[in-house]
Amino acid sequence: MANLNIDSVKQRTYDAIVIGSGISGGWAAKELTEKGLKTLVLERGREVKHNRDYPTTNMMPYEFDHRGEVPLEIREKEPVVSRCYAFREDAMHFFVKDSEHPYVQEKPFDWIRGYQVGGKSLLWARQTQRWSDLDFDGPARDGFAVDWPIRYKDLAPWYSYVEKFAGISGNNDGLAELPDGDFLPAYPLNSVEDYFKQKLKANYGNRHVISARCAHLSKPNQVHLDQGRGQCQNRTLCQRGCPFGGYFSSNSSTLPWAERTGNMTLLPFSVVESVIYDEKAGKATGVRVIDANTKEATEYYAKVIFVNAAALNTNHILLNSTSSRFPNGLGNDSGVLGKYVAFHNYRARISAEYDGLLEYATDGRNPAGGGYIPRFRNLHKQETDFLRGYAAGFSANRYKGEDRSGFGEDLKRQLLNPSWSNWKVGSHMMGETIPKEENYVSLSADKKDAWGIPQLNISVGYDDNDEKMVKDYIEQMTEMFTKAGFTNIRANDSKQAPGLDIHEMGGVRMGHDPKTSMLNKYNQLHACQNVFVTDGACMTSTSTQNPSLTYMALAARAVDYAVSELKKGNLS
Repeated sequence: MANLNIDSVKQRTYDAIVIGSGISGGWAAKELTEKGLKTLVLERGREVKHNRDYPTTNMMPYEFDHRGEVPLEIREKEPVVSRCYAFREDAMHFFVKDSEHPYVQEKPFDWIRGYQVGGKSLLWARQTQRWSDLDFDGPARDGFAVDWPIRYKDLAPWYSYVEKFAGISGNNDGLAELPDGDFLPAYPLNSVEDYFKQKLKANYGNRHVISARCAHLSKPNQVHLDQGRGQCQNRTLCQRGCPFGGYFSSNSSTLPWAERTGNMTLLPFSVVESVIYDEKAGKATGVRVIDANTKEATEYYAKVIFVNAAALNTNHILLNSTSSRFPNGLGNDSGVLGKYVAFHNYRARISAEYDGLLEYATDGRNPAGGGYIPRFRNLHKQETDFLRGYAAGFSANRYKGEDRSGFGEDLKRQLLNPSWSNWKVGSHMMGETIPKEENYVSLSADKKDAWGIPQLNISVGYDDNDEKMVKDYIEQMTEMFTKAGFTNIRANDSKQAPGLDIHEMGGVRMGHDPKTSMLNKYNQLHACQNVFVTDGACMTSTSTQNPSLTYMALAARAVDYAVSELKKGNLS
């Protein structure tokens, strides 16, 4: 019987374990398996295989029972996820349902999740920008968080590394606040987007509209074809799963690449309850997993563990990983685990019209979404009554409309000859929020989920800095639109709860000092050195850029370091 137990343990032992198969988990899996490590990838949701499991990807609008709309019954049953812009009839099967995965909202928070192989990489908006030193040294300069233990030079080669493999379209714009990268051809601005770009340059000089940088194969290179991916067809149906692999996802890119090495074992329906810590060895030895369907518990073992369950779930797992050595969560000597959670403020939008350039109309679809306005507030000096700043999207479109009045031949003629509207322009803000101790997540003391794990309690909200930033965005964009000659300008503050940005970050932050942070400069737990965190939980601050590209670069860099340390015997 003892020998059977030994054999069972051997069968459940790997060189590395990756928790989560989303953007950062997929990258960790790719890098670990490429470097020869037998790697177990644990995903709490179901299997989603590229192409095989995209049921709506080629459906026509009339093939949906509700023409894409979510029925009222579902919206009432799932009020949180129904507020997400992408939760529609064609993609709602990729979203977590509120009723099936409850959590505690100490403050209102719309937690948007994707529990399946690939996670939210199937659903993300695919916007990709590098950080600059202005972002990495922001906390040290402004004093709003602990200092990042890295700078741009540490991550620059890794940005290039992941950009080349993932495929990022964009221009080299020469902006210090938004470093250039290794890009595929950009999706161009249309005539009014370019007009606004020129107006900003003339009126301000230091404010820019650039072609949005996005993870789409505008012109694939050989490495993308080797992945089995093809050129983006500009369908803009990305949330359904792309049959061409035209945009980057774990499903179409990193996970199949890892699988081809022969070193990856992927286990869906594996809910990670906790990381196992061996007090005698002074390190983590594995993870405890509950089968999502049978509720049976199993332990898996490895020399190195990457926790990439998505920001709040990673906090959840580490908080639940308690022992005599770590009674308040794995690696939590500092007491900051679960604290200093931050996000992006998406509350404000502005729209307008433009009656010039009517000789042009939009043709086709732009998967990049149009233009991007990099942060221009408080870049080099403090010039406002709020800390940090905001970036913004910008797009312009024209629409065809028919005159449906009348009847008979006149109506037919009107329907067959639609007329173009004037230009509609719009922008939304993406503001940096300040990490604060009072923005935290914790374990519920009395509520558990279906697997017997304490539910996550979320206490995250806005502050006065956020309110001032919303006000400034509306004032500045109104002024910029007015100077550009736009009319019918309308601004809106949605007052939406945090979470709909789907950019929650922090709780397991990086830093120099183990007394005030959880991770070192290589995303390694200060107090448990064979555990690494490279998803949004690791972020010390949020900047204004979309964060996913930074997660990819941090994951690849951390794996390189971890494997090097393993070979030296420092993690075994």
